Amino acid sequence: MQATIHSTGDEGGQALLDDGSLIDWDLASVAGSGLRHLRVGQRVSVELDDEDRRARRMWIVGIGAGQVIS
Repeated sequence: MQATIHSTGDEGGQALLDDGSLIDWDLASVAGSGLRHLRVGQRVSVELDDEDRRARRMWIVGIGAGQVIS
């Protein structure tokens, strides 16, 4: 699934899913992704927690270990 970064801060922020839902994300969700900074409007791939309310993991295809741009 993909989302657009809606807000960022020192500890995380919010992202907007394609269905219009806002989810929260924190720094743990991008740990190990190879991302250093996220900006408002940036598209990311996202894996949600079991309740679909928070990002468990976020990444950009082509950035990070094992990610190939095709």
